[in-house]
Amino acid sequence: MSNHEIPYKIYLEEQEMPKQWYNVRADMKKKPAPLLNPGTLQPLKTEELSGIFCEELCKQELDDTTAYFDIPEEIRSFYKMYRPSPLVRAYCLEEKLGTPAHIYYKFEGNNTSGSHKLNSAIAQAYYAKQQGLKGVTTETGAGQWGTALSMACAYFDLDCQVYMVKVSYEQKPFRREVMRTYGAQVTPSPSMNTEVGRKINAEFPGTTGSLGCAISEAVEAAVSQEGYRYVLGSVLSQVLLHQSVIGLETRAALKKYGIKADTIIGCAGGGSNLGGLISPFAGEILRGENDYEIIAVEPASCPSLTRGKYAYDFCDTGKVCPLAKMYTLGSSFIPSANHAGGLRYHGMSSIVSELYDQKVIKAVSVEQTEVFKAATEFARVEGILPAPESSHAIKVAIDEALKCKETGEAKNIVFGLTGTGYFDMVAYQKFNDGEMSDYIPTDEDLAKSFAQMPQVNL
Repeated sequence: MSNHEIPYKIYLEEQEMPKQWYNVRADMKKKPAPLLNPGTLQPLKTEELSGIFCEELCKQELDDTTAYFDIPEEIRSFYKMYRPSPLVRAYCLEEKLGTPAHIYYKFEGNNTSGSHKLNSAIAQAYYAKQQGLKGVTTETGAGQWGTALSMACAYFDLDCQVYMVKVSYEQKPFRREVMRTYGAQVTPSPSMNTEVGRKINAEFPGTTGSLGCAISEAVEAAVSQEGYRYVLGSVLSQVLLHQSVIGLETRAALKKYGIKADTIIGCAGGGSNLGGLISPFAGEILRGENDYEIIAVEPASCPSLTRGKYAYDFCDTGKVCPLAKMYTLGSSFIPSANHAGGLRYHGMSSIVSELYDQKVIKAVSVEQTEVFKAATEFARVEGILPAPESSHAIKVAIDEALKCKETGEAKNIVFGLTGTGYFDMVAYQKFNDGEMSDYIPTDEDLAKSFAQMPQVNL
């Protein structure tokens, strides 16, 4: 198919929106290691998880054999407000770069939450409502997840309590106010409202917080209130399951126009966007049906895949959550006040970690100033101000396109544009004013955190 026959935006019809979520674990011969009970160090059972998570979500979390889960009609009806999302051909970026590569991005920012997070938020809120709960608690980094969950809870008339990483709470007041507008209670983390928050503040005076800290507080808040459960915006297998709608739509749109992706790129923090985008393509690799180059892009300030250890670790700083085997920097690692708030998690999804360990995917880390250079270049030619998280993928997509310029190879490059950056203007201001700096943890910094990791020999 010639270029002029490919539209600028590739839309699927509403009826082509996925009716099922895809569980890539079903096609993995070597499954991700099971979650462990922190007390017994034995694999967690559904009944043990159900005190923290909704019952149906516990089943999804522990099921590594069912390939497809039906999407309830109530969730699909909500999805229809903003899905299918467009797959966009970045013609203007291609021209600016002078590359023979064809660049496509799956745009997940066309809803009020501004990101892909709504795909899982509405599912988790739905199951909480079905269980008859009063409300849910959660954490949020940059605020996209908290915003999405507050929207979902408002839709289902659920109470929503959000613990927001303190640095983001202070840097992104408008994101905070969107959450409050939708009825959420937003607390900067670590706070003095919980036992674990007070402990973290005492151990790390003046800390700007981390997702690990906020998770600990949100879990404590959930288990201490009757009729509440905790929900998570990334990392967990259930979240990657819900986010598979991104990859399923991407694959369907490419197939509709006879396009074969060569390179697929996603930003990597906890793994929700990346895992959702790549799952159907990774499944094809695992089944021996196709071959793709898949690249996970993480911040150099929080490089769990490229510099972490593959081991069992706590999912939270307060060490109250289950242990997961993942690429991790250690649950006590608190990254610098990086503006890519959604990528400031110490570990990586067990699914993504296992795919990386099996060399199904690759990983690179990039520095923040280079990320914002790529973000501004993209914004000036493509007309969308990207979220800092998404801009990590943009940076590497540009790098890959420039390699094609050198070799003359016309690769099809696909990346995930997870959302918009219109509430991230403090970060853009610092970049524009030349006040943004890069932080890369030293080996000594990481060694201190590694030393505090649990010793689990399984």
